[in-house]
Amino acid sequence: MKKKLIIEGMSCQNCVRHVTEALEEMPGVKNVDVDLDNKSAEVELEYDIEDEEFRFVLDDIGYELVEVEDL
Repeated sequence: MKKKLIIEGMSCQNCVRHVTEALEEMPGVKNVDVDLDNKSAEVELEYDIEDEEFRFVLDDIGYELVEVEDL
């Protein structure tokens, strides 16, 4: 299962690192690929994770989850 997260607030490679590390620490997340140019992250999951959980984690580190798409 994969999801694409549209994220506001990323502006540099340091932001990419922060988002990647935060998402990788979430239980159930197997792989994370953050794309700075598209302001998004593709997340591969072991099981379904509620969108609000992603929103909470990203808000906590200063970024805004705009949209979640199932891939």
